[in-house]
Amino acid sequence: MPRLPHIPEEFADPDTLLEAFEDYCAELGIELYPAQQEAIYALLAGDNTIVATPTGSGKSMVALAALFAALSQGRRAFYTAPIKALVSEKFFQLVDAFGPESVGMVTGDTAVNPGAPVVCATAEVLANQALREGPLLDVGLVVMDEFHYFGDPQRGWAWQTPLLTLPQAQFALMSATLGDTSRIEAELTALTGRDTSVVAGAERPVPLEYDYSEDPLQETLQRLVRAGQAPIYVVSFSQRAAVELAGSLTSAELADRAQRDAVAEAIRGFGFAKGFGQILRRLLLHGIGVHHAGMLPKYRRLVEHLAADGLLSVISGTDTLGVGINVPIRTVLFTALTKYDGRRVRKLRVREFQQIAGRAGRAGFDTRGYVVAQAPEHVIDNAKALAKAGEDPKKRRKVKRKQPPAGFVSWSRETFDNLASGTPEELTSHMRISHSTIVNLLSRPNATYRTVDAFIAATHETANAKLDMRLRALGIGRSLLAAGVIEPTTTSAGEPGLRPVGDLGPQFALNQPLSPFALAALELFDPADESWALDVLSVIEATVPAPPAVLMGQLDRIKREELGALKAEGVEYEERMEVLDSLQRPQPNGEALESAFEAYVAHAPWLREIGLEPKAVVRDMIDQSMGFSQFVSYYGLARVEGGLLRYLTDVYRALVQTVPADLVTQPLRDIVDWLGEVIVRIDSSLVQEWEALRAAGAEAEALPMGAADTRLSADPARFARLVRNEMFHRVLLAERAAYDALGALDSDSGWNQKRWEATVEDYYAEYGELGIGPEARSSALFQLGPEEDGRMRVRQVLDDPRGDRDWAISAVVDVAASDAADELVLEIVDVGPVRP
Repeated sequence: MPRLPHIPEEFADPDTLLEAFEDYCAELGIELYPAQQEAIYALLAGDNTIVATPTGSGKSMVALAALFAALSQGRRAFYTAPIKALVSEKFFQLVDAFGPESVGMVTGDTAVNPGAPVVCATAEVLANQALREGPLLDVGLVVMDEFHYFGDPQRGWAWQTPLLTLPQAQFALMSATLGDTSRIEAELTALTGRDTSVVAGAERPVPLEYDYSEDPLQETLQRLVRAGQAPIYVVSFSQRAAVELAGSLTSAELADRAQRDAVAEAIRGFGFAKGFGQILRRLLLHGIGVHHAGMLPKYRRLVEHLAADGLLSVISGTDTLGVGINVPIRTVLFTALTKYDGRRVRKLRVREFQQIAGRAGRAGFDTRGYVVAQAPEHVIDNAKALAKAGEDPKKRRKVKRKQPPAGFVSWSRETFDNLASGTPEELTSHMRISHSTIVNLLSRPNATYRTVDAFIAATHETANAKLDMRLRALGIGRSLLAAGVIEPTTTSAGEPGLRPVGDLGPQFALNQPLSPFALAALELFDPADESWALDVLSVIEATVPAPPAVLMGQLDRIKREELGALKAEGVEYEERMEVLDSLQRPQPNGEALESAFEAYVAHAPWLREIGLEPKAVVRDMIDQSMGFSQFVSYYGLARVEGGLLRYLTDVYRALVQTVPADLVTQPLRDIVDWLGEVIVRIDSSLVQEWEALRAAGAEAEALPMGAADTRLSADPARFARLVRNEMFHRVLLAERAAYDALGALDSDSGWNQKRWEATVEDYYAEYGELGIGPEARSSALFQLGPEEDGRMRVRQVLDDPRGDRDWAISAVVDVAASDAADELVLEIVDVGPVRP
């Protein structure tokens, strides 16, 4: 890919820059649209520019031109986006365009060349820097992608803050669904002294056609496929619904034999793990993909590649499509025009609908895109019944019409038409004042209470909302003074001022606010104790946020097992419910950590808003000798395994970056190494990105990459450890009588739930107890034979209370199959008294 030329600053006038950029586009074979040219002209003229053109109209090229101009003119530039995936994607694109020395990335947990003249960042990173430095921040241009996030209730503050605090910057605000921006235009001009141009109303390069369907979903999809309107992205508003819908389509014959054969060839050799991996493989072989944020990255990328190659007829996914996710599609089909927003079910807003619908039609591939909405299910059923009755009035009157479920929020063809033709709602301010906002503002040189007041006055909030923010800021300020976090001072002009006590450190602004607490909390424990490694892990896990679905899965499993035990004991219903309500998920060192946190937040009260969350996810995997797939299966987490992987990665990085080297004992190093291996084995597609980050100068330590390119069995010690964990995991399940989980693991080798239960109950009839302590885990009770013809015999002897050691679980490991699947393939041969 060609790079943009280096133009010395003294020659970087608008005409020269425009000519150079047009030559670059010509080299790429790109002809700029009129709207792109208009936006680029405005930016080169020095205007703030709001680019509100349709999806597919080339806003990325406008951003590239703006960054090229800033780089050539010696102005430091920021590109911001809402999610790390988009920031990372843009980072690598800009490295290709400008060279690695000119581009950096900061996302809160990753800093790559952060002092570069062009920085890709999540919006919160720039917002925090803008609060702390304001007009002194070294920034001459800010490109804010997906600017409609300005109206997001939780995160909109980060998009608004730079517009209030960076008068020295030129702004390029980009989104397809901005609505009326007149207020933002006026305030941006007042802040920067620059004219503000708006480029909007451009003709969409790929026009859209709209259709409202009252046919059953399968019939609608079959019609669209026959009409050549695939690939079709079917939108659901939850991950569970997306997967269930995909499974319901396998009988619809949406792909012909040639297409299914092509998919089979394309995925040959791809490592589909158990659980969701096998579900996805079966769906793909029917020409159906799934795409949502809870999937492992390697599965999402596979679906994207297959869709790009035209091999998938349908992709069933969530509304994350509207955040610029890279799935090339021709048709968007809405299964509903309502969504649950966390509080209630409501109709889609115009912006939400158009953001998703705008992904239909691929520039350069399609001459037209299609947007379809399904009518409510009861409407479809009624239409089908009426069609069956024909034109006979008597028969039609006899049709018993279905009614919507109680509380159902309905929609209609009129709803669809209004969403398709409507103007996106005006962006609403959602500024918030927090402890961190106040501390950041008071970090500026010569800050006074007026610094905070001026910031609040500049926000886009109503007068009443500003009054509320001032009162909240006053309360926060008093608490910070009382805690000794800020102190009175005198400005250089001799006025009373305020400033933070000491240096809060860069992590405060980079969204890792609990790292200092984690470091301090390590002092609660003794490195000489046997439990030190696990104690450190409990500290790190408590400070790293986990997906709620993972923690809920743990608690649900605990409650199911306890409920079964209570029923078996004949406990009455009311008492059972009382016991279940009292249960909690594992929280090692929870009381000690929460007590320490309460003391810590007295001097850092802003952390109370973030909160501490003692938990045991990684530790649970260690305690139960579980690998990733076993953990997912045991707790029913197939739907959110991508979120689990991100959590494991965050814990790994926190362990590497937070724990001082002199406190890393060998057992802790073993945990870190094991966790790194787990992450790489789960999804080696992440390795390419991390390796590229390292090559570009990543400051954060990366994962152990060596494991990524070797066979599972290449390291005998690691392979033996995997086998040992796999076998002892079955001992743990047997000890707690989790026969359903044992059956799920081994039914393919003839050991279903009933067989495991009968066998283990025979053991208990003889011995009454099954040991799972240190002696049971010892190497003396684990036997792994040499490899013979690609197979290894393994035996896990059970720790009985009499010390007879005459019961064992025997199995055979298929080494070649394990290497091919990149996970252990093991077949149970026998469970029972040891045979010679």
